[in-house]
Amino acid sequence: MSKVLKTQSTTALLVALGMTTSSLAPLAVPAPSLAQSFSDVQGNWAQSCIADLTQRGIISGYPDGSFRPSNPVTRAEFASMVGKAFPTAARVRNATQFVDVPSSFWAYNAITFASQTGFLSGYPGGVFNPAQNIPRAQVLVSLSSGLGYSPAQPVATTLNATFTDAGAIPAYAQSGIAAATEKRLVVNYPDVKYLNPNQLSSRAEVSAFLCQALSSTGQSASVIPSQYIAGVGSVQQGGVLTGTAIPVKYSAAQRIIVAPNESADVTLTVAQDVRNSQGVVAIPAGSQVVGQLVPANGGSQFVARTLIINGQQYALNASSNVITTTRNVRDPNFLQILGGAALGSAAAAGISGITGNQHITAQTVLLGTSLGAGTAASVGRNVGSTVRDAAIGAALAAGVAGLTGDRTITPKKVFTGVGAGATLGGILDRGSGDEVIVINPNSDLTLTVNSNLSLP
Repeated sequence: MSKVLKTQSTTALLVALGMTTSSLAPLAVPAPSLAQSFSDVQGNWAQSCIADLTQRGIISGYPDGSFRPSNPVTRAEFASMVGKAFPTAARVRNATQFVDVPSSFWAYNAITFASQTGFLSGYPGGVFNPAQNIPRAQVLVSLSSGLGYSPAQPVATTLNATFTDAGAIPAYAQSGIAAATEKRLVVNYPDVKYLNPNQLSSRAEVSAFLCQALSSTGQSASVIPSQYIAGVGSVQQGGVLTGTAIPVKYSAAQRIIVAPNESADVTLTVAQDVRNSQGVVAIPAGSQVVGQLVPANGGSQFVARTLIINGQQYALNASSNVITTTRNVRDPNFLQILGGAALGSAAAAGISGITGNQHITAQTVLLGTSLGAGTAASVGRNVGSTVRDAAIGAALAAGVAGLTGDRTITPKKVFTGVGAGATLGGILDRGSGDEVIVINPNSDLTLTVNSNLSLP
């Protein structure tokens, strides 16, 4: 038998047995096209992550079209994945010549790179153990080390608050895993509370850790289901105590302008992670706060009603300080702040009537006023005014201008029904003068939690 035929036969035997030797690279196939997928990852919890990494060329499957998500990963294979995921990582130390990694070994360059960049280290005696299956704790420590992550909170506090089995974490891994937890690298399936640090990492789990690591460095968006990411809005976070500040932002506009006696529904976005007393993220950035701007002590105050974390709703009792910054709409300089502003419906009507509705542009966001406020505003008003309100509401709902005395209202989005008309008409009849309240949502609306928030 020729040397070529012998090699082919050996390779065929290895494929049939699902084996490799220490001197041969694991057999793999090119990344599948967008129209293709591995035969054994359909419906897998890490399916989206596996597809993403495959398309990037970081991981690959087997000749039979499988991925084998439950198979363990060797240290050599992990070194290869890390090198492909972070090819521009800085080399922070000299290369180590491991006694069990000859230059002819298939992963020699990958192991050298992982060693130089701080992702992986060897064992005493200059041993690397390339064929050793890598446990979950090692993978997380590797990623924290290579990416330069250090814990910002007390290590024991983070670990004990996040993992039911924190006591099983080896001493050498505690700091690295705490840092990985803070950076949301830790993915626990099926129970987010159990780390299982000494369990061997499967190909699906390593893929998930790598996806989160890439997300943490801004190279991709997270594609892991949030319920499996440790430390994100989970039971173990224990809620938020009274007095905790929640920084928020409002992406729809630079400013919010309302009439002094106006209420308006607004949805804000949490601007930064909010941590509980144990230092664990309780409310992740990007969560939504639904509430209302209401008149308060001569100004306007945002009162929160609902917190939305990863699609789950929680009752929230929180509020901002009272904002009393006012501007006169007749001031010639007032028009400069209208650009990029969100207007309450009553404020919009007043501004339109005084300055002309050419200044209420198609880009202006109009905040619909609540039905409850409309009902209260209409108490004691005459029948003629109430009928007029119905016309206003119908006109606004139809998307056309409604004429109310000398004030022209030009709706852009979103007024609906007679309730909005009643609110607007009631406020106009009572009169708010020429003053409006101007709110900078990114600085004026920081919320303070008024009663303990539990996250069940």
